[in-house]
Amino acid sequence: MKELRLTPVLLTILLLTACITINVYFPAAAAENAADILIRDVYGIDKDKEDKGEPAVNEEKTSAIYINHQQIIGRLLNFVIPSAYAQQPDINISTPGINKLKSQMTQRHQALAAYYSNGAVGMENNGLITLRDAKAIALKERNTVKKLVVDENRDRNSLYVEIANANSHPEWENEIRATFARRWVGNAPSGWWYKGADGAWLQK
Repeated sequence: MKELRLTPVLLTILLLTACITINVYFPAAAAENAADILIRDVYGIDKDKEDKGEPAVNEEKTSAIYINHQQIIGRLLNFVIPSAYAQQPDINISTPGINKLKSQMTQRHQALAAYYSNGAVGMENNGLITLRDAKAIALKERNTVKKLVVDENRDRNSLYVEIANANSHPEWENEIRATFARRWVGNAPSGWWYKGADGAWLQK
């Protein structure tokens, strides 16, 4: 009886097929991209000034053997894995509910921006905002700012739920919230205050 040899191609196929599951995983990269798009709209960031990202990998450096293996694996997996499972999910951030919330948050941001800048309002590490330094706000404006914070947090909580439901995965709410929490800070201008993972205030 001949011994079965596990070539690199066959071994890769076996490993991949062994990991097949009907569960749809949370698309972290797609969620981060969606969060960036929505947050930059709220912040009013000019898309022409966005970073272009990392340069593409030079394909000429990839060996012909590796390319051939990838082509073979791809063709075989198309046969082995149903197309419904092979497709990577995307994140939908364009529904009437989401658009309404984004519009409200965009308008409100025009009033909040000055308080982010002077440190009166800071970003929590849970995707919400808070009144960080009331002394940085004129006494006659404090109630107005407090209401802005409350209204903003209400809309943000609704946004995370709406996005999860719009993508037919309500169980993704916490992961969507965590993604937005990082990207609110990541897209914020220098000088704004935010809480780190340990709860300590940091200035960007």
